[in-house]
Order: sequence, then structure tokens, then C-alpha cells
Amino acid sequence: MGGFDFSYLLGILLGVIPSLLCITLHELSHGLVACWLGDTTAKDTGRLSLNPLKHLDPMGLLMILVFHMGWAKPVPVNMYRFRDPKKGMALTALAGPASNLLIAALFLVLYGALFLPLRGGAVGRYLLQMLELTARISLGLCIFNLLPVPPLDGSKVLFSLLPDRAYRTVLRYERYGSLLLFALVALGVLGRPLSTLIGAAFDALFPLAQGSYDLIVKLFYT
Repeated sequence: MGGFDFSYLLGILLGVIPSLLCITLHELSHGLVACWLGDTTAKDTGRLSLNPLKHLDPMGLLMILVFHMGWAKPVPVNMYRFRDPKKGMALTALAGPASNLLIAALFLVLYGALFLPLRGGAVGRYLLQMLELTARISLGLCIFNLLPVPPLDGSKVLFSLLPDRAYRTVLRYERYGSLLLFALVALGVLGRPLSTLIGAAFDALFPLAQGSYDLIVKLFYT
């Protein structure tokens, strides 16, 4: 009887752990900013949590694992608790993608700083892969969620620029945006453009990894 293939398990963990981290911090950021702006709905419903199960949307997680872009279960927000509902909603929406951009930057810095210490062993190489993949997935979440298609964050920012009457009108039809989003994903319309954008964003941020690598070499290897 053959032994258990640990590489298969490691391959699963390599995708799942970064995905759960990125979606958890994305949704937590929404809830924290909403709370700071006066809406405690997320706090009251237990969504200000680092428990990924509270934020998990199975289909969204599958999309992240396969395409490095997807979504989580939205944090509940009551915009009418904000002093300025439109502005509060826009800032709350932006918090998620902004957190993902910061996560990507941080993990690229860690990748560069830890490259030399970790590259020599099998476990170390897996950890380096996980750091790099976390940055890619986080960038994917950032860019995907900035699309101006309901219910994604970009639509909430775009809608906040509309006059009040038009804003109230589009909110009534926001739920139908999910059907459009699923159609765009299922038909593959978004795949190549988003992959190109994610790749370009990763390349633009990668000098952070090079910079931290160069600093470690200068401090400890010369």
C-alpha cells in the first residue's frame, strides 16, 4: 500500500490558507471602517472577527482558488447610520480593496526578506510559494472587487458619485448585479483582462520584494 502523498495536501493548503487570510482581512476591513464611521452592524452581528468561517462564501472561495479572483460573504452595512450615507458607503467599500493592496505589499516585502533563509529547504520553498501566492491572490481580490459591477465594492464607490435620486434608484436594482457578475465570470469575459491587470500590478509591486531582498543581503550576507 502506497504512502500518503503529502505534496497533494501541501498543494491544497498552499491555495486555501492565503485565500482565507485575504478574504478574512478584506471583510474585516469593511466592518472596521463602517464601525469607525458610526455603523456597528458588523460588530453587532459578530462579523468583526478573524475567524474565516464567518466570512466564507464557498463559491467565492472556489473562484479565488481557481482564478485568483473572487469574493467573500459581504459584511452587513446599514448606510443610514453614517453621518453622510453616500460617503460612508464609499469609504467602507474602498476599505476592502485597500486592505488587499496593503497585504500584497507586505507579503512581497516578506518574500524578499525571507528568500535567502528559506530557499534551501523543501518546507522553506513551500513557505516562499505561499508568501508569493498570498500577494497574487490579494491583488486579485483588490482588482476584482474594484470592478463597477454590483455587488462589488467598485460599484458602491461609483454609485456614490451619482445624484441622490439616481443613487436611490440604482440601489433598488443592485441585487440584479449579481446575475450580471455570474454571467460575466461564467462566460469568461473577465478572465483574460483581469489576469493581465493582476500580472501588471504584481510586476509593479515586485520591486518591494527586490528592495527587501537587497537590504537583507547588505545587512547579513556582505
